[in-house]
Amino acid sequence: MQPALRRAFGVARLTRHHQALPFRASRSGSPPTLLDRWGARTLLDVASGVPLRLVLWDGSTWERTAAPEFTLRIASRHALWRLLRDPDLGFGEGYTDGSIEIDGNVHRLVDAVASALQRTRLPWHRLARRVTHRVGAGLDAARRNARHHYDLGNDFYRLWLDENLVYTCAWFPTPAASLETAQQQKMERVCRKVHLTPGLRVVEAGCGWGALACHMAREHQTTVRAWNVSHEQVVEARRRAAAQGLEGRVTFIEDDWRRIDEPCDVFVSVGMLEHVGPARYAELGAVIDRVLDRGHGRGLLHFIGRDHEAPSSRWTRRYIFPGNYLPTLREVVGRVLEPYGFSVLDVENLRRHYTLTLEHWRDRFERAAPEVTRQLGERFTRMWRYYLAGAHAGFAAGYLQLFQVTFAREGWDSAPWTRPV
Repeated sequence: MQPALRRAFGVARLTRHHQALPFRASRSGSPPTLLDRWGARTLLDVASGVPLRLVLWDGSTWERTAAPEFTLRIASRHALWRLLRDPDLGFGEGYTDGSIEIDGNVHRLVDAVASALQRTRLPWHRLARRVTHRVGAGLDAARRNARHHYDLGNDFYRLWLDENLVYTCAWFPTPAASLETAQQQKMERVCRKVHLTPGLRVVEAGCGWGALACHMAREHQTTVRAWNVSHEQVVEARRRAAAQGLEGRVTFIEDDWRRIDEPCDVFVSVGMLEHVGPARYAELGAVIDRVLDRGHGRGLLHFIGRDHEAPSSRWTRRYIFPGNYLPTLREVVGRVLEPYGFSVLDVENLRRHYTLTLEHWRDRFERAAPEVTRQLGERFTRMWRYYLAGAHAGFAAGYLQLFQVTFAREGWDSAPWTRPV
């Protein structure tokens, strides 16, 4: 195992959630009760339209279609009722710990279930409005959340991302384009949307492994200062900038977006807003307002969002992205931009592009799965397989969106006449 991965997954670094699920739960000894059988029928009702067969721990079988495409094997009563109590959390935990097994393609099953649930209108909206306004990480929590996900180790991400380690939605000029081409196209498209010209000062909040910052400096002769709380990402970003001869043109700062104090002509954030939370949106708007040029300042926010307010997946928040919240356009425009007088110039939804991006990622992850398992264990591989499957299902079903919002100071008239293509 590489040193970075050892640091990420050493015993001292394991969270209680990682420790809570030993791989391969034991099977229940007693046969299913009447209540258990009722639970099995309920699961089939919830997944109505999915060609699914259920097999309980005693071998009893439940199905609604003549030729089921998928078989869900539930190893224990605990796994069954965990799934019934909270399908999102229960299915993710059950698949991860091995108490739920799937005969058939797990990605296709998760897509099918997500599509079936999308057709069922659930009363999330009122509940969401009561609870989501409180979501938002402080400085210490933001650092912990970043370490949980982005500091897993650069070697892990190299196994399945593109060569530039771009971990956000790509932009495909055609569906047949390669992932590498689509990520380059995405970065150039961002640059054109904010009308980059030589000599401009750019601030990037949440820069990943530095691909976009380096692209802006190299291809558009700008000066970029990029903030990121992930130590592993900043180390790699600095290495890449040095290898490209961009010292002095690109500076990577290992710190939180709240500490940004550099005046700039352009403010860019790609894939960071999901970690801010509604309780901090006004604070983010204030930072942008503080640093962005009063005359010609403009910017772009690129983020995963929703069409209506809803709590994030409990499984994803617990195991993959602590503190994650996916906002609506209304929340971002109303809480980040409008209070500070910014004009929205353009909104584009790249949902289908993210669906295709995730198809590339999950295919690459599956090819790398034997190596991931060798280094990190079967449980970790199953957890990330389920995460990528669930993310793809959300975009394919249409309840997750990918928004790019371009904005500027009021009265800025130098934007391109048409949207960049």
